[in-house]
Amino acid sequence: MTINKDMTIAEVLGIYPDIAPVFQQFGMHCLGCPISRGETVEQAAAAHGIDLDEMLTALNDFEGNN
Repeated sequence: MTINKDMTIAEVLGIYPDIAPVFQQFGMHCLGCPISRGETVEQAAAAHGIDLDEMLTALNDFEGNN
C-alpha cells in the first residue's frame, strides 16, 4: 500500500507500526498525542516545516523495504 498525503498519522502507524522512526527522523516525536495522530501526513509536514515529498518518499521507502 502506498502511503499518501491524505492518510492520517494514526492510519500510517496502524498499518505499519514499526514506521515511527521515519516520522521521528523528521522531528515528529509526539506521535501519540491526540492532535498529531489525527493530522494527515500533509498537515503534519506543514506544521513541522517538512518537505512533504521528501517525507512521503522516506515513508514509502520504509514500507517498500518491509
